[in-house]
Amino acid sequence: MVIMGDWSLRPATVADIEALVELRAVVMRPDLERLGRFDEHRVRQRLRDGFVPANSWVIEVGGDLAGCVALRPADDGHWLEHFYLSPTFQGHGIGSAVLSHLLLGCTVVRLIVLQGSPARRLYERLGFTVEAQDPVDVVMVRSTVGS
Repeated sequence: MVIMGDWSLRPATVADIEALVELRAVVMRPDLERLGRFDEHRVRQRLRDGFVPANSWVIEVGGDLAGCVALRPADDGHWLEHFYLSPTFQGHGIGSAVLSHLLLGCTVVRLIVLQGSPARRLYERLGFTVEAQDPVDVVMVRSTVGS
């Protein structure tokens, strides 16, 4: 477990999945509705289908579930996935602190954020730039290779 200030990270377990699925549905709903893509079943099933506890952490604040994040190894670096922070804990610097901690030592990290999502500002502050995009998704990359 990593304890940093008011938040902590602990390895995720299979037992966490249903709480994380519900968190994802709450966090993703506004952006998915704005894009006309919200589906009650699919928003939950996508996390169930992609959840790998070995690559995932639960974010806790004061012992309460605050969010989750995954860092999946890839051939040329990592993919940042399933980063969800409860609206209660958004806007307090926790997301920046968690990501700054996870990105230490990573040379290349990619992620996908929905078009128009406020989360994109966080990623840009942490050095991510747009690599590709379509009407729904924006692929961003952060590389410290050669920096």
